[in-house]
Amino acid sequence: MICHPGRRACVLAFGLAALLSFGSRAHAEAQLLIEASTGKVLHAENATYPWYPASVTKLMTIYTTLREIKTNHVKFDTLLTVSKNAVAQAPTKMGFALGTRVTIDNALKMLMVKSANDMAVTLAEGVGGSIEGFADLMNANAARLGMTQSHFVNPNGLPADNHVTSARDLAILARALITEFPQYDFYWHIHSIRYGSRVYRNYNSLLDRYPGADGMKTGFICASGYNLVASATRNGRRLIAVVLGAYSGGVRAQKAAALLERGFNSGGLSWLTPSLGTVDALAPVDAQPPNLRDEMCGGHRRKPASEDNDEDDDAQASKDATPGSDSSALAYSIKTGITKFVLGPAVETEEPIRVFTGPADNPDTVEKTVAARAKTKKKVAAKKPDGDAAKPAAKPAEKPAADKEKVAAKPKKKVSTATQ
Repeated sequence: MICHPGRRACVLAFGLAALLSFGSRAHAEAQLLIEASTGKVLHAENATYPWYPASVTKLMTIYTTLREIKTNHVKFDTLLTVSKNAVAQAPTKMGFALGTRVTIDNALKMLMVKSANDMAVTLAEGVGGSIEGFADLMNANAARLGMTQSHFVNPNGLPADNHVTSARDLAILARALITEFPQYDFYWHIHSIRYGSRVYRNYNSLLDRYPGADGMKTGFICASGYNLVASATRNGRRLIAVVLGAYSGGVRAQKAAALLERGFNSGGLSWLTPSLGTVDALAPVDAQPPNLRDEMCGGHRRKPASEDNDEDDDAQASKDATPGSDSSALAYSIKTGITKFVLGPAVETEEPIRVFTGPADNPDTVEKTVAARAKTKKKVAAKKPDGDAAKPAAKPAEKPAADKEKVAAKPKKKVSTATQ
């Protein structure tokens, strides 16, 4: 019998399959690789185990918001007000003062780049009337998409009872965003935003370091480990990789890159591996989500775990970069076809997108953003030889944008162990 996560009383122990899958691992982890256009599964590992989503929840937050915009319930320039509840959210957040107003367009950009928990609540209250009302919309969308293992209780993924998903469901959601809202694709691959004089870079480091990367969202809480839903496109073919439970931000990026490399470079060897079907056909597993709090946020870590923790040089992180604590890298490569992909240095190809509080500058902010990004891409493509990394573009001098409303305080640099 499949456990329905919406029922609070549904508590199931790990079965024999869970013990066999997770028992020999350094820690629990899930991975999934699919084709965006067809949903074909190229690699799956614990892909249907329930998992705490952390901030990848925000993919459903933006999906739900875009659906409400599509049905004309709200608009991109609709002004939302930062509430007391939004101000009280744990970092990471923008840190706006009570009563600050922000358009849906700007809130979405801050949500996807800064992973701002206060903007998630502001969107939920402004679009759904309340966090509970917005969660109802999220769950209705999940049911319609066939996300049978997902149940959402908040819009940001901060720890909450019964807030779960799976790699399978996240891949289904990522496909839905890509196929249903291609015109708004830029929201999940904005490299950085500028608010006043401050620049915030996307936590998804693949956007600056992996060729063809074009999405989507990172997440972290102590219980879930480091999560990432990533997408990349080469030669017109788009792949979606999901990594849940990685040891650090750097490790999750490396593992996602390795999955994507496997998909893009399989060539004519795909016949060597058995067909895994499509993502929606993967069979859900009845189990409790693994709780990785002790491993992720215990005192053994070199520095406190947080969303921006890369720890690429950490000995444990390096060891964990190749899955399977009891097998060599070579054996794992032979078994799965996944080899380690070394990410290159960050290459800044786009100027930060300006975000602001208060009313929209003009009624077609989103359309202008789309046009500006398309123009930038053409310039970069014209200057960059095939196969070579683009050189960082010179930044034109500019004056900090005048904020239309004041903020109470700047965002804190340090984040708690329950960060996104």
